[in-house]
Amino acid sequence: MSISHAPPGSPAPDIPETSPQGVEPTSAAPVPDLEPLVPTSSRRTRVPRWLRRTTGPVLLLALWQLLSSTGVLTADVLASPGRIAQVAGDLVADGSLTSAMTTSLQRVAGGLLLGTLIGTGLALVSGLFRVGEDVVDAPVQMLRTVPFVGLIPLFIIWFGIGEAPKIAIITLGVTFPLYLNVYAGIRGVDAQLIEAGESLGLSRWGLVRHVILPGALPGALTGLRYSLGIAWLALVFAEQVNADSGIGFLMVQARDFLRTDVIVVCLIVYAFLGLLADFVVRSLERLLLQWRPTFTGR
Repeated sequence: MSISHAPPGSPAPDIPETSPQGVEPTSAAPVPDLEPLVPTSSRRTRVPRWLRRTTGPVLLLALWQLLSSTGVLTADVLASPGRIAQVAGDLVADGSLTSAMTTSLQRVAGGLLLGTLIGTGLALVSGLFRVGEDVVDAPVQMLRTVPFVGLIPLFIIWFGIGEAPKIAIITLGVTFPLYLNVYAGIRGVDAQLIEAGESLGLSRWGLVRHVILPGALPGALTGLRYSLGIAWLALVFAEQVNADSGIGFLMVQARDFLRTDVIVVCLIVYAFLGLLADFVVRSLERLLLQWRPTFTGR
């Protein structure tokens, strides 16, 4: 096969470009826009959290109403939700429920204040000082094993049948959970933080103020939440013993007349007040513990 040579000075002939395999390339096709791959779970419509949290109670109320309408639950066993709502409206209209709630809140507030002061004070003495632990911790551990409900007869003998024994019962119920959690929070502070504070020249009061108390704050707030629950439980017992006012007094009257609707209304009020108090403490936790990142669930 002969190879022709172009004369000198003539332009070089156009030689078609070929691929290494000897195949002429085709013109580049436009690349289509590809939709990014998104997991199926993230493409789902996200249900609001408040709606998910209310689904369970709504279904429970619907089942309750269904059982009451079909006669499975009779009125003398448990009143229907509709009847309970009607009775609650009547109690609010005549002012009896509002007055009872005010009285009960005053009792819980008084007992909670005294219990917080006593429990926190004992925990500080026992947690910050070894001598205080030797003197305080053993008697507190002995007293907390005694059921506070069993002390009601003694409180009636000591304080009479007025408001004092009721507030004393709530105070006793609040004191011990708060003491245990504050004491555990103080003793749970990392020793390396104490050494770091001492190396920075902090005094003993400076260590308590800037290291120990902030480190014990999460435990103290947990104890406060638990103490609030115990306070409402103690209130139930306190208001059913020689009481002439309060939510517990309404329950005692309803029991005598077999009014299950009034009893359920009072129980709902107890639960609502307890939930409201827990919400306040959780809000305090978010406000006071912003410096501590925690796992919030997925």
